[in-house]
Amino acid sequence: MLQETPLRSVAAGVPGEGKRPHGARPWFFISDLHLSEAIPHTVAAFEHFIRVTAEEADSVFILGDLFEYWIGDDMLGEPFVARMAALLHTLSERGIALYIMHGNRDFLLGKRFMKAAGAIWLPDPFVITAFGMRITLAHGDALCTADRAYLRFRRFARLRLAQMLFLAWPFRWRQALAQRMRSASQEGRSRPVSPKYDATPEGIAALFRDSGTMTIVHGHTHRPARHREPGGTRWVLPDWDLDHGEHRGGYLRVDAEGLRALPLD
Repeated sequence: MLQETPLRSVAAGVPGEGKRPHGARPWFFISDLHLSEAIPHTVAAFEHFIRVTAEEADSVFILGDLFEYWIGDDMLGEPFVARMAALLHTLSERGIALYIMHGNRDFLLGKRFMKAAGAIWLPDPFVITAFGMRITLAHGDALCTADRAYLRFRRFARLRLAQMLFLAWPFRWRQALAQRMRSASQEGRSRPVSPKYDATPEGIAALFRDSGTMTIVHGHTHRPARHREPGGTRWVLPDWDLDHGEHRGGYLRVDAEGLRALPLD
């Protein structure tokens, strides 16, 4: 079932909320940053986005895959991760609300991380009302209904018992598994992308129908575009990569003038 909550009332619980008036400041949406120490240029662009670009925002939404992988909140003990959490926390310190949705790579982000980052977790999917527009937010992996093997894994991986068993492993075991999965993913980048890894018309139509909205914003597919669908408009957020080949990245801005896809500064 889709959930819908007045975000401004929820955001009142974020540390630092109310330090400056919100007025009609825009909302920013990003996803698929896949942050790690291995991509320093992308990390630098993210730091600039949080410190400079987001300064004019009322709220920042990260719709999944903030990190390349997440094997438990004990990752906060790593200097790089602690630095990213502290960076994100500066948003709430400046009165900017931060919302984070799980992705397919970081669905184990937990309460400890959300607290360290000054963030509020959003279920997937989630309906918001922004500037009079009802918008459905999603990571996007659940829309890829042709990849049935992945959807079976997704349902299993979201089970609380499965997560508890995995998190009970020693940290080094979880890290070794994540590194193997990451290596396999990087090797797959050189192969043509199969259509089964994209959002399907059936998955898209179902989300429009179930949400009762005419606008969907999601990431995951790494195919940024504005799509005119039978049920409405679907915005696909770009992934960020400034370390390999052609630079990619950007964000979606929502304000009184509507929705606009913007490049990185």
